[in-house]
Amino acid sequence: MKKIILSVAAFVFTLAAMAQSKADSVIKVNTETYNFGKVKQGVPPVYSFEIKNITDKPVVVENTSASCGCTTPEKITEPIAPGATVKLKVQYSAAAAGQFNKDVYIKLAGIEQPKTVHITGEVLTAEVYDTWVKENGNIKEKVKEKDVKATKN
Repeated sequence: MKKIILSVAAFVFTLAAMAQSKADSVIKVNTETYNFGKVKQGVPPVYSFEIKNITDKPVVVENTSASCGCTTPEKITEPIAPGATVKLKVQYSAAAAGQFNKDVYIKLAGIEQPKTVHITGEVLTAEVYDTWVKENGNIKEKVKEKDVKATKN
């Protein structure tokens, strides 16, 4: 009898878990991981993830949080309308030199597991960063120039 009750309880629990929606069935994020590349220590980089509601109902973001205090995601206060896209601005403090890989959690109403996106990069001291820029040129500017030339052709 105990086996039957245990089996039924396990079956009900499994059904309940399967019925729970997942964040990926409700929202689509433009990228799972954003790499800031090399950043200068003390100059906090910012990136805005684009979150699209892929359902026919409004989606409420209950909370946004990060894996540590050095990463600050903004709170999305308004529900995301069906088919609409909002931006989640995330800032990294860049206080400590070294590689970083941080998680940002997007908690949606009615969905137990949050959606996780990531930011990565490397913080260089001001001296090392300036040397790196001199040796490599401003790579971001070169990429922009190359993109402008490509669109003109």
